[in-house]
Amino acid sequence: MLNLYVAPSSASSRKARTWLKDHEISFKERNINSKPLNADEVKCILRLTENGSEDIISTRSNIFKKLHLDLDDLSLGQLVDLLVKYPDLIKRPIIFDDKRLEVGYNEEEIRRFLPRDIRQAELKQLEEKLEA
Repeated sequence: MLNLYVAPSSASSRKARTWLKDHEISFKERNINSKPLNADEVKCILRLTENGSEDIISTRSNIFKKLHLDLDDLSLGQLVDLLVKYPDLIKRPIIFDDKRLEVGYNEEEIRRFLPRDIRQAELKQLEEKLEA
């Protein structure tokens, strides 16, 4: 099952939700402001990242600036505790399943959550357009 973690105020979250619905991809949505992640959930997301905390930490958020954080000085435990305590530190939307993670809204990257047969059919249509 695909998971979509959002913030209601996030335009990117709304775009991701709309895109998933338009492509008839079932997902479980969670507002992580009203229902913050626990430590195990944060660790699960971190395991799916390619670059660790820099993939999911919003360095432009007000709380990041207010806390004057240096991510290099934090242990994994401290980082997880911060993300549990301050969910606004986490970029949104977060879209993931058991193997893949997409942070933010990028239409090209989100396509990888489409079933393979649909991706192949779309690619074939694109190729036919280019040949015409």
